Formats: sequence, structure tokens, C-alpha cells
Amino acid sequence: MNRTSDIYEKECWAKKELVIGLDEAGRGPLCGPLVVAMCTLPINYQNEFIYDSKKLSKKKREKAFKMIIKDALYYSFMIVSPQKIDELNIYEATKWAMETLSQKYQAAKCVLSDAMPLNLKDQINIPIIKGDQKSISIAAASIIAKVIRDRIMAYYDRLYPEYHLLKHKGYPTKEHLELLQKHGLKPIYRLSYGPCQKILGKDKNSGNN
Repeated sequence: MNRTSDIYEKECWAKKELVIGLDEAGRGPLCGPLVVAMCTLPINYQNEFIYDSKKLSKKKREKAFKMIIKDALYYSFMIVSPQKIDELNIYEATKWAMETLSQKYQAAKCVLSDAMPLNLKDQINIPIIKGDQKSISIAAASIIAKVIRDRIMAYYDRLYPEYHLLKHKGYPTKEHLELLQKHGLKPIYRLSYGPCQKILGKDKNSGNN
């Protein structure tokens, strides 16, 4: 089994300082929310089940999720709506949510984020490329975000079964794009995304506003 490093945490842990890990799930999909999560683990915490959420099976991810919420000193998440994503754009929406979450937990001064530079007043931010494979705190946050978003998409799949959302989780697969063309947009879609813009353009051209 792959194991996530804690090299970034160790420098802080050696000084008895707590660390925030931040990650998200759902930047790329055409629909559903963006879920951004944060997690602070106990100093010197180890768990072989925690790794990049995308690399774990659903069963292992759910198991790790239960361990994380039981063991974490603090965790939180934000559900960012498609409307907020359209308002800010996906990059700024992710950044805004990460900064908001960080500032909620001032007990930790070191903030590790998955490739996202943040503007923080009283905390030090270290953005790490592929952070969910290099930081146990980021990996824990990635699992929280992924599990919560998948549960939301399972609910939307029951609400809109014709879109097969459980299969593709809202990502722009060939099947999803075909179903979107057939059934049109619902309130869960991100209207600023290209394929949705095309549907909007088609509706305007046909007079179906």
C-alpha cells in the first residue's frame, strides 16, 4: 500500500506546532458543489490508510474517513454551490474556501494546501504540488472532501437519475455530455463552464430562455 509522507508536518511537529491540511474535491465537474476540507491531526500521527483520496477504492476511502473524523483534533469543510463557483470562478472559489477554513482554526499556524497559494494574515502557508501524496494532513483533508462530495452526488443521482451522476460524478465524460445535450441544464450545473455555456447558447438561439 502507498503511504503518504509526513515530511512537511515533522518540521512543525518537532516544535510542538499543529498543522492544517487543506484539499478539495470537485474542481473539474460540470455540476454539483465544490467541497473543500481541512484537517488537523495529532502531533506525530501515523495512519497507513491515509493517502491521496483518488488513489483509494471507495471501501478504503470510507474506512479512512471514519478513522480521520475519529482521530482528528479538528476538521471542517465547506460546500461551495455551483452559483458561488459561477460568481467567483473555480480557482477563486477554491482559494476563498481554503482561506475561510484556515482562519476558523487559529490554533494551527502552519497551513499546508494542495497546490493553492493562500493569503493568510497570521498563518504560514505552504502550497505543495501533489500535496495529497506528500502530506498526511492534506491527504486526510482530501479524503474528507471526496467522501462528502460523493455522498452529495449520490443524492443528486437519485434526484436526477436520467443524468447517471453516480457513474461520472459530474465530470464531462462522453456519456455525460450526451445526456446533457438531451436533457438540458438543471440547477446543480455550473453555468460558467464551457459545455454548459454551449447549452445556454443553443437555448437562446432556439428562443427557449
